[in-house]
Amino acid sequence: MTDKQSSDTSATSKWYVRMRNLLKGEPASREDLLEMFSKSRLEPALDSDEITMLQGVLKVAETQVRDVMIPRAHMVILEQDAAREEILNTIIQCGHSRLPVIGDDRDEVVGILIAKDILRFFVDTPDEEFQLSRWLRPATFIPESKRLNTLLKEFRNSRNHMAIVVDEYGGTAGLLTIEDVLEEIVGEIDDEHDPQEAEPIQQISENQFRVQALTRMEEFNEFFEVELDDEDYDTIGGLVMHELGRLPRRDDEVPFGGFVFKVLNADRRRIHSVEVSRAARRSDD
Repeated sequence: MTDKQSSDTSATSKWYVRMRNLLKGEPASREDLLEMFSKSRLEPALDSDEITMLQGVLKVAETQVRDVMIPRAHMVILEQDAAREEILNTIIQCGHSRLPVIGDDRDEVVGILIAKDILRFFVDTPDEEFQLSRWLRPATFIPESKRLNTLLKEFRNSRNHMAIVVDEYGGTAGLLTIEDVLEEIVGEIDDEHDPQEAEPIQQISENQFRVQALTRMEEFNEFFEVELDDEDYDTIGGLVMHELGRLPRRDDEVPFGGFVFKVLNADRRRIHSVEVSRAARRSDD
């Protein structure tokens, strides 16, 4: 055994000893264990990121697909009769590795297209007749109520990376990828295709703005030239959370102060970003 291996083994042994000491009195339930992980007495053995991951592992067993899925309205899809150019443009613009393909409407998912399969075909045989149906792989369908830990196990066994979520009537409710499940454990996973939001407030269209949840109320008021209450709320995320009166979910909307705040990105603990638009005025105003 080398000196480095001996040192690593010694460090690991010390870590286990510290963890065993911290867990004396064995927690009686999952709730006890979660409470233990939230306390600072774990910090001598684990850093904050490690504690957060352990909390995520436990919460995944209680989280349902409906809580973290990408809603149907936000799905990037392809139609089964889409032309070659349309398919290529969609793949390039969204940057996704897998795309659901639909039939007559969004409730009819006929298969999953893996981008690398079709891109190879476009490059190697640019003049060959193209039929999208040849490249479709079977879609996996799951109910909204499925637990994330069960889904993760199914993803691993089947080697699927995407599942279509269906509601109680059999209609498409959204989709979920293995990355979405893993993010519940390790936190947000950014890649080169994720938008880089350097500015706290970004204009999307004439009446739509993407606002980071940590944007301070003073900055929001200055940008929009308004005077929303900045005494009870420090940030936009705090305002939306308070008005909701519960933990946020994607697509939740809150009307406040002449604006509509729509949750774009949130987890079970906090809001990350919202879409802000000015509320439509009534014709009799």
